[in-house]
Amino acid sequence: MRRQLAASCLVLEAMVVFFAILVAKDLSDLSTGWLTVLGGGLALACLLLSGLLRHEWAFVAGSVLQVVLVLCGLVVPVMWFVGALFAAMWFGFLWLSAKAARQVAEMERAAAGR
Repeated sequence: MRRQLAASCLVLEAMVVFFAILVAKDLSDLSTGWLTVLGGGLALACLLLSGLLRHEWAFVAGSVLQVVLVLCGLVVPVMWFVGALFAAMWFGFLWLSAKAARQVAEMERAAAGR
């Protein structure tokens, strides 16, 4: 469940970051080329990490990526909000999936004890 929720978050985030490039070119002082490289690289990183979530280190990398995307607000101010929204989703999904895993483990222990 954790992997599916995290992958969904990253794929949605990749789409939003990709389309944010179109908005950023009007809101930022950076050139369109730099914005394309920055936004395209971040979108690609989101997609690649969504496929690598079978490895534990990918969750750590995804968490670092969330911080980087929030910091993109230094370049495009609207990314403070968008990055924070996706970071909240990411960390919320990780927390909820850990809570669900604990509950399943408790139910299994209770069933085994009967």
